[in-house]
Amino acid sequence: MTILMPPCRFSEPAAFGRVAVLMGGDSSEREVSLNSGRNVLDALLARGVNAVPVDGVPALIELAQRGVIDRVFNIMHGSSGENGVVQGVLEGLGIPYTGSGVLGSALTLDKIRTKQVWLSINLPTPRYERLAVGANVREAADRIGFPLIVKPSLEGSSVGVTRVFGPEKLDAAIELAARYGRELLMEQLIEGGEYTVSILAGVALPSIQIVPTNEYYDYHAKYISDDTRYICPGLNGTDEEQIRALALAAFDSSGASGWGRVDVMKDSVGKNWLLEVNTTPGMTSHSLVPKSAAAAGIGFEELVWRILETSIEASDK
Repeated sequence: MTILMPPCRFSEPAAFGRVAVLMGGDSSEREVSLNSGRNVLDALLARGVNAVPVDGVPALIELAQRGVIDRVFNIMHGSSGENGVVQGVLEGLGIPYTGSGVLGSALTLDKIRTKQVWLSINLPTPRYERLAVGANVREAADRIGFPLIVKPSLEGSSVGVTRVFGPEKLDAAIELAARYGRELLMEQLIEGGEYTVSILAGVALPSIQIVPTNEYYDYHAKYISDDTRYICPGLNGTDEEQIRALALAAFDSSGASGWGRVDVMKDSVGKNWLLEVNTTPGMTSHSLVPKSAAAAGIGFEELVWRILETSIEASDK
């Protein structure tokens, strides 16, 4: 599929200085982040970039205070890597970084607040209930109706997510989600096709339709299974244009920037429903952004280079 991307802005790796590839950390997505980080590091080194691995925020701060890094490629998934903490620290230190700024990171990690923003500008997202501690879960489920999904509001990678088709499974779903956060999201389950659209430097890349062998695209399907099918582009003609335009609008309106991914469901009558934004997507062998970039003619090393370029373009965020 032809996607019009501008040429890379830089040809010499020295333009980036010394790059810290931030990975790992202490979130539930640590192992995925380490995998992504190793791939990113290898790609940068292959392109001649002076890059070093950094595991977690304390190690990053120590290097930053020593003045031995010039910018950060953030590939630390979840928690401090995506909630605005790292972004705030780096801005305070005056160190450029990849990905969204403080506002976009904090907002999009919070699925509930992201939905509130989308609804305020009439972007389609499934109806939902915010479940604070002590909330009446049964009443919330009655308002949403079955089937529904229960998930932590501040987690990614399908951690703590349960599809609930009847009241007998509700308590177990709440118990699982509550292991990963105090505030939970109960959401209408949209049954249909699963899609994702990657965003790179203001351009929506070809959509991907995700066809898991299990009921839905869970953690196993994302990171372990080799049986999940990925169709890219996921749609054709006007349908493809519409889902990409919707994803870009959702990304921009939530304050996200640089690069990321927007997840969308298409229901049985063809309507698109926004689910969430991921501001630091995976870069593993199973990950979606590299697959979408490849369909647009962008190899993995070039993709990593282009993402790193956004740290220069967005140094004023």
